[in-house]
Amino acid sequence: MRDHETGIGVSSSKIILIGEHSVVYGKPAIALPVPVVHAVTKTTRCLGLLRLQCSFYNGILRDGTDQIAGLRTIIPAVLHVLKRPEKDISITINSTIPAARGMGSSAAVAISVVRSLFNYFDTPLERNVLLNLVGVSENYFHGNPSGLDAAAASSNHPIFFRKGKGMEWIHHKLRGCLVIADSGIKGQTKRAVTALKQRLMQSAPLQRKINQLGVLTSNAREALEAAEEEVLGSILLEAHRLLQELGVSHPSLDHLVAVAMNDGALGAKMTGGGCGGCMIALVKDVRKAHDLAKKLMGAGASKTWIQPLQGRDFPVNAGLLH
Repeated sequence: MRDHETGIGVSSSKIILIGEHSVVYGKPAIALPVPVVHAVTKTTRCLGLLRLQCSFYNGILRDGTDQIAGLRTIIPAVLHVLKRPEKDISITINSTIPAARGMGSSAAVAISVVRSLFNYFDTPLERNVLLNLVGVSENYFHGNPSGLDAAAASSNHPIFFRKGKGMEWIHHKLRGCLVIADSGIKGQTKRAVTALKQRLMQSAPLQRKINQLGVLTSNAREALEAAEEEVLGSILLEAHRLLQELGVSHPSLDHLVAVAMNDGALGAKMTGGGCGGCMIALVKDVRKAHDLAKKLMGAGASKTWIQPLQGRDFPVNAGLLH
């Protein structure tokens, strides 16, 4: 054990680029890491019972309320794998990822915690071990998660995912930027998924829209790999129209999408479960991204972020530690 040193763990947030909701019905989805919005965990030596400090709790881990139940589950699980006792360390979590916005907050925090503890105890961490441990926490929060949040947030590539068929890396060449805007309204994924399921049982036309989303997702992968920005933009906008027709968008998201398109975005759509949460817009460069971000704030967004696509892999740790 390395006394008086600090273990650091970092995780990106994530967004679903395309394929939300249709992924529930066996269609593909594309998710990608968003390093500009992230979680950082620090593990330090602290004699006595294991302590946790985060935005909503500061104290002995085992005395924590249900608010930290996921962390009370995953931290002992990690220490068990490391064969270390639950004492003499303090874990501090700082996250800029908003909760209930479709950005993988719980998965990202769990990833940063696992990485921090393995770093503190100077132990190599294999990806499958990381994802298995994060699954312990995600099972608590989401029951039976797909694993997409954790896989995307811990990655430095976009991921092409199909339920039951695993994940494939997408090595894209696309340049430009994504502008992510928070509507300020918590997403309601469970409600949206349940309501859509009921509507699909009663409507064949809606079922065809699910199939269309699947086709668009495959087309989006091709556009990413071929660096066809305009094509991808039009695909994203068409996906938003379908999600509107499926009843999972929200007036605030539709408004922000319209603002982005009127300001010259290549494409824009809601992202995540819907009924609130975030939208994304694809633009050509950072300068345009900053201009659009200001307009979205003026149009009612509560917060915006700019994620350069860079035409190469996403650097997971780039710019996260200052």
